[in-house]
Amino acid sequence: MSDRIFGGIGLVLAIIYAWAAAGIQESFLTDEVGPKVFPWIIAVILGLSSVWFLLKPDPDPEWPSWGRIAEIGLAALVLAIYAEALPVFGFLLPTALASGYLTWRLGSRPLESVVIGVLTALGIYLIFRSLLGLSLPREGLELAIDAFFSTIGDLFGNEPATAPQGD
Repeated sequence: MSDRIFGGIGLVLAIIYAWAAAGIQESFLTDEVGPKVFPWIIAVILGLSSVWFLLKPDPDPEWPSWGRIAEIGLAALVLAIYAEALPVFGFLLPTALASGYLTWRLGSRPLESVVIGVLTALGIYLIFRSLLGLSLPREGLELAIDAFFSTIGDLFGNEPATAPQGD
C-alpha cells in the first residue's frame, strides 16, 4: 500500500510539474530546444516512474528508518536553500557549502568535505564560464576570479573568455 501512496504522490507532482513547465514563456531568441524541454523530460520520467509504483507495487516494501528519512529531508532542505542563495551570494560560496555538506553526509571526513566542496565549486565555475561560456550568478568572489583570469589572459596575449552577463 505504501508504494501506491508513493506512486500517487509522485504522479500528482509530475502533473503539477508538467503544468508549471507548460507555463514557461519562450523568447523569440531561444535556441531550437527551448527552455521547456528539460522540465518536460523530468515530468515524463517522474510520471512514468510513479505509474510503475501504482501498477507494480512491492508486496513487502522496506522503507528507511525515520533517521534516514530525516537525513534525506535535510539534504532536500540544503538544496532548496542553495537555490535561494545562488542569486544572493553568487555561485561559488553556496555551491562550495552545499556540495561540502552533501559529501560529508555521504561519508567523507569533514576536512575532505571542505576541500571537495571548494574544488567542486571552482571546477564547475571554470568549466561553465571559461569552456562553455555560460552565465552564472556572480558576486564579489566570482568577479575577482574573472578579473584574475582576464589578467592572466592579457599577460599571455590570449583573448579572455567572455560569457553572457548574468541577470
